[in-house]
Amino acid sequence: MSPQAGWILQEEVVPRLRSAIPRCVHCVGAEDHEELIQDATAIAAKLLHNVELAGKQVTPGNIAYYSIQHSKSGRRSTGSSRVDVMATGTQLNGSTRLHSFSEVVSESEAGNEIFELQDVISNDHEDPSVQAARKMDWDSFLAQLSQIEQLVVAFLCAGKTLRDAARKVGVCDSTMQTYRRKIAVKLLEFMGIEILRDLAHVPRWRINLDCERESQACRNDRRARAV
Repeated sequence: MSPQAGWILQEEVVPRLRSAIPRCVHCVGAEDHEELIQDATAIAAKLLHNVELAGKQVTPGNIAYYSIQHSKSGRRSTGSSRVDVMATGTQLNGSTRLHSFSEVVSESEAGNEIFELQDVISNDHEDPSVQAARKMDWDSFLAQLSQIEQLVVAFLCAGKTLRDAARKVGVCDSTMQTYRRKIAVKLLEFMGIEILRDLAHVPRWRINLDCERESQACRNDRRARAV
């Protein structure tokens, strides 16, 4: 894009977009008018660039008009898909519908507490299938241990010390330390070295949910400042 086209975009097209889009383009899903103006500006820049390459002459009003029509029809600078469930065009067709995680779904009978959509569909617990698979692996691992080693695991899981386990079976503390090291070696051999990484790994769905919450908080902050 030439400097002249850039000046036309900034001084002639963008003011038209800012004036018209909040009045004639409906926000879809989590969009707001500021985002639509930015997206329409990208569309207008592409139109100006194509016109300039073709050697044609158009008015800034024409560029603004067609950019607004693209926005109204659901087209965006990133694409105009009608099959992507997240696409604006798909939602305008009525094929899909997006809801904000901050949408209120119910209120308490006293009216002093609300429940948002994110409270209904999200929790900090693991997926039941992951819990079931881990329990199966753990039961198989315990079945391979000796009776004393199982006792050590039971005492440690109950929050007790190795000294308590040693007194239970009548052996010295150093013997229990040896059993503990043996259990650690067997656990790594059975579960694999990746077990520590998997335990510290944050599920992808949780990362996506946190990002959506932060994005919504930023939008709310911008709206509050505008008011």
